[in-house]
Amino acid sequence: MGEVRAGGQFRPLDGSDPRTVASYRLAARLGSGGMGTVYLSYTPGGHPIALKTIRPELSEDPEFRRRFRQEVQAAQRVQGLYTAPVIDYDTEGDRPWLATAYVPGPSLHSAVAEHGALPVTSVLLLLAGVAEALKVIHAAGIVHRDLKPTNVLLTSDGPRVIDFGIARAADATALTGTGVSIGTPAFMSPEQAAGKPITPASDVFALGQVAAYAGRGSGAYGDGPSHAVLYRIVHEEPDLSGLPGELRFVERCLAKNPEDRPSPEEVIALCQEASPAPLVQSGSWLPEAIGADITRRVSASAELLAAGSTAAQAPTAALPPVAPTAPVTQQDVGAVGHAAPPAHAAPTMLSGPSGPTAPPPPGPPSTPYPPQPGMTYHPQPGPHTVPTGHPAPYPQPPHTWHPQPHPRPLPVKPRRSAGSWIGIGVAVVFGLFWLGSCASVLKSIGDSGDNASGSSGGGSSPASSKPLPNPKPVTYKGINIPHNYYVEFADSPPKPQDDESGSIYYSDLYYYDGEIRSGNDKIVLLNNAQRGSLKTCREETRFAESVSLSQLSKGTQLCVHTDSGHIALVTYQGKAPESDPSDYVSVDLTIWRNAEEPESDG
Repeated sequence: MGEVRAGGQFRPLDGSDPRTVASYRLAARLGSGGMGTVYLSYTPGGHPIALKTIRPELSEDPEFRRRFRQEVQAAQRVQGLYTAPVIDYDTEGDRPWLATAYVPGPSLHSAVAEHGALPVTSVLLLLAGVAEALKVIHAAGIVHRDLKPTNVLLTSDGPRVIDFGIARAADATALTGTGVSIGTPAFMSPEQAAGKPITPASDVFALGQVAAYAGRGSGAYGDGPSHAVLYRIVHEEPDLSGLPGELRFVERCLAKNPEDRPSPEEVIALCQEASPAPLVQSGSWLPEAIGADITRRVSASAELLAAGSTAAQAPTAALPPVAPTAPVTQQDVGAVGHAAPPAHAAPTMLSGPSGPTAPPPPGPPSTPYPPQPGMTYHPQPGPHTVPTGHPAPYPQPPHTWHPQPHPRPLPVKPRRSAGSWIGIGVAVVFGLFWLGSCASVLKSIGDSGDNASGSSGGGSSPASSKPLPNPKPVTYKGINIPHNYYVEFADSPPKPQDDESGSIYYSDLYYYDGEIRSGNDKIVLLNNAQRGSLKTCREETRFAESVSLSQLSKGTQLCVHTDSGHIALVTYQGKAPESDPSDYVSVDLTIWRNAEEPESDG
């Protein structure tokens, strides 16, 4: 995340940070990354949470929003001991956000960088816990896609896997080509590095990489430029020198062929076989120095909560941003994971620009205040606290509660007399007769207009073709689309994907049975006299569902419109040579994303 100050202190909020998100008062900045910024806040009951706000660039991308909504909904199905539960979220607002339980422990990356490789027993317990997390994540239909040491947090009762599935939302947007890095090269699987379809086995490969890092202090494919690391992942064998013999089974996780890798259940069994004693997660599973780190983080969060509560009791109406009163250890972000909340129901809490504006109600200072009548906060089902095994010394209530007034009863309308009802009935009948006459006139006008349009010989413009301001084009050259593969224009770069679930028939562009096709039947073959451009593609409406390769020669151009509002100019560059056993077409793509209004689902 890179936002924690030297010495491990929480970073206070600055002028660019919001003071509240929805009804959560933010206490400090935990970090920021490719997806957004993570803040520390607290539930009304005093439990710390990590609240991630999504970057504005991503928030403005409709394809990201759609995928983000899907991923959050999928994450609600995840219920595991080794994941951080979702507390609250908003996927529809101007700035989407996601709140999860704050995990007050260092990341595996931070722990190894500071204290060195973990002992064998710790690594076996780590692998078994992460494998169990993957088992639950995969059962919910999610592939993590970005499992790495910074996404594995260490707590006193086991590891926590965070940020699963959300990488897919960003990976599917046009913004991944503008500085947002999705996926870490050193921990990608060979198929991910090659742009091939990603499956749960891809996460198992990353798990093997995480194991090598934990057991020997470095990854299995070395360091250096990303392209060099990716080349070694795809073409070379892993370097597991220095890895203890009990962990040599990790080599199976790093198999090039996804089918040769063990399942998460098998990884757990391999860990149990390699351990001389039964694997039991306990408060002593980590080296003492890392355990001390965890204790300091728990205390730091409690101190910050107390500082915020003290500030909330001050008589002033506007307070400065909350900051720790003493150095607070927090070397990296405790994080964002997923579980099962109902629809968004955040606590109602009115705050001024920098904090609450009224003192708390009277009561014992050490007891959290229950919600008052009229409050809209609803506790989430399932676990939503810090992981078991952590003390929770919360001496002060976290927020100032402001009871909401009960809604006023609606005034009782007086009964109408019989004469009034007769008059209303007559008016309604007359109104219906008048509307029917107008509808007939309008229909006849519309029919004559349709006939006139049809006689002109021009094509009909789709409902979604309302032009928008010209977006900046993005060009991708030399994309090879194998037979029965498809591409989505929102992806950056567009990666050919195998049709494993019938998605090809709803995709933006695909190659099948000697034809280039569009899933929504909106593909136009330009003639030689036409110059491929956004203007040309917007004006051409001679839509077809496919174009045969027999109609194409090198340099032929096609326009494709998508239901999501993207327009692409496809330049055909040929197909696989006869000597090549593969069957694919090669195209260049120039994509104008969000160039027209998207199709309505209705």
